[in-house]
Amino acid sequence: SMSLREHALLLFRSAVGSVRPAPMLKRAVKLQGDGCPQLLVKGQAFPVKGDLYLVGFGKAVLGMAAAAEEILGDHLIRGIINVPLGIQESLQQAGMQEMLLKPHSKIQVIEGAKNNLPDPEALKGAVAIQELAEGLTVDDLLLVLISGGGSALLPAPVPPILLEEKEKLTKTLASRGAAIQELNIVRKTLSLLKGGGLAQLAFPAQVVSLILSDVIGDPLDIIASGPTAASSHSIQDCLQIFTKYNLLHSLPKSVETVLSSSPTKPTAPGDYSHVCNIIIGSNTLALDEAKCQAEGLGYATLILSSAICGEVSHAAMLYCQLIRLVCLGFAGFGEGPLGDEVRRSLLQLAVELEIPGLNLTEFLQALRGLGPERPVCILAGGETTVQLQGTGKGGRNQELALRVGLGLHRAQAMETSSPLGRCEIIFLSGGTDGQDGPTEAAGAFCSPELVDEALQEGLDVETFLSNNDSYTFFSQFQGGHHLLVTGLTGTNVMDIQAILIRAM
Repeated sequence: SMSLREHALLLFRSAVGSVRPAPMLKRAVKLQGDGCPQLLVKGQAFPVKGDLYLVGFGKAVLGMAAAAEEILGDHLIRGIINVPLGIQESLQQAGMQEMLLKPHSKIQVIEGAKNNLPDPEALKGAVAIQELAEGLTVDDLLLVLISGGGSALLPAPVPPILLEEKEKLTKTLASRGAAIQELNIVRKTLSLLKGGGLAQLAFPAQVVSLILSDVIGDPLDIIASGPTAASSHSIQDCLQIFTKYNLLHSLPKSVETVLSSSPTKPTAPGDYSHVCNIIIGSNTLALDEAKCQAEGLGYATLILSSAICGEVSHAAMLYCQLIRLVCLGFAGFGEGPLGDEVRRSLLQLAVELEIPGLNLTEFLQALRGLGPERPVCILAGGETTVQLQGTGKGGRNQELALRVGLGLHRAQAMETSSPLGRCEIIFLSGGTDGQDGPTEAAGAFCSPELVDEALQEGLDVETFLSNNDSYTFFSQFQGGHHLLVTGLTGTNVMDIQAILIRAM
């Protein structure tokens, strides 16, 4: 029979597989009928009365466009996509031909945004997309492909603002301590295409956006700065931010011009009746797929949340306590004072992590029904943050796995006849894009035995953690056996964690 580790790997791969560009598009999008064809997206029908065009921007958009062109066939008139510099070469080298366009494609590819920053190439692509959108008529349909990393690939400042003026302004704001949310409000307000701008330019054509979300909660106005979503911000918000960071009186002339003129982009919700935004890939959808697989393997499966965020050390504590609780339940101690203590500490951790939409009380209630007769699988996802203290090499998923390993070891050492010892446990954390931090790994596995087994090889887990050196640890430990290595996946819906537990 397969080991827990093999099961965990299978679940991770199936989750990622469900949001890979080609299978994801082919599941969500169909083209039906010949006379007046219809585009079907997740059950919604859009008649193709005139011409069908395609634009896109983001890190995963090349693969999405290749799949879309296959589905649309001759109905597609032309397309333009903006993708990161060097991506075609990377995919070619990784042997991922299915992510590349066919030789006689009708879609023009523009590579730009070196180091994920707007540049003249990205601007050229944005202008080409803007011109295509402006030329559309009422019978046309514009299919928009959006994925994470789309914001830097869509720089089109409202004239007369120049790209370098806008960049300098956001840099100054950042250096004065502006939060990412504030920077995004300024970027959207001064952009022609962000914050609903693209949708406005494409009016009166029907706009259908297919979105691969890499943001917690899938907020349409934030993913790639929301080019087809009504912006929830106004020029007023922008002025407030400039005032807060003492920039109001040193703005470039061009920015003053734009801010003092009437809003160049209307934001009334009525202006979006020609637009339909559809999330076709997200962390939630990936977790749903993993859950189906886990149930098929015989696990009692629960999804904790697809919005796990906050400091990685707190998230590790949350996972350790959940594992303790399941093992206590297996041993018949779930309802005693120890179980109550663990539940209390879990509720406290959930408050500290501020996970949006998490109803932990309800989740803990569902856990109560789980006995040792079936193995248990708990799935979660999101994006944690690491407070860097050291100079080591690692990523948030590897650090999370290493911290969970240490936490389980400590919990076991504290309790003389620990119920952890009577369970087989594996924890996995991985980035769905296949790259965790600046490393070749997507993430890592751990178990309660990790710390002791590492000590036998002369590796001290705490030393590696204090230097944020999780990748070096996992590379050296048991010859890299605990690293999760997938290679580039061509998609990104943040991170996925899986906990598998069975009674011994």
